[in-house]
Amino acid sequence: MIEMLVNLDVEDLERAIAFYRAALGLRLGRRLFDGTVAEMLGAATPIYLLETAAAGPAYAGASHPRDYGRHWTPVHLDFVVDEITAAVRTAAAAGARLEGDIRTHGWGRIATLSDPFGHGFCLLQFVGRGYDENS
Repeated sequence: MIEMLVNLDVEDLERAIAFYRAALGLRLGRRLFDGTVAEMLGAATPIYLLETAAAGPAYAGASHPRDYGRHWTPVHLDFVVDEITAAVRTAAAAGARLEGDIRTHGWGRIATLSDPFGHGFCLLQFVGRGYDENS
């Protein structure tokens, strides 16, 4: 079995801790590596917030500097919630940006948002058997 960890680069660690506490109810676990990494617990997988300055290279040989404006990546996080409307309100009050209407599908409802550091994430509210509801 492979263990999965989630790492998110953030420009301001204290602000990121506060956001993920308020928006999703995660709790601070450990602070690591001279306080530049924070372990956030409460999801099925730990989420590590890594304080990394903007404008530096994202990786060796990168042609563009790191930028915390809204960006797109084919990898994003989904958080399953019990009641999506309330969860969207809570996330927005904490600083998330709702990026479109909450949509309804046969398996449930989805809201697409972004955090204050440019990372996209979704809130999902499953009905019945979740994704298997349509099969």
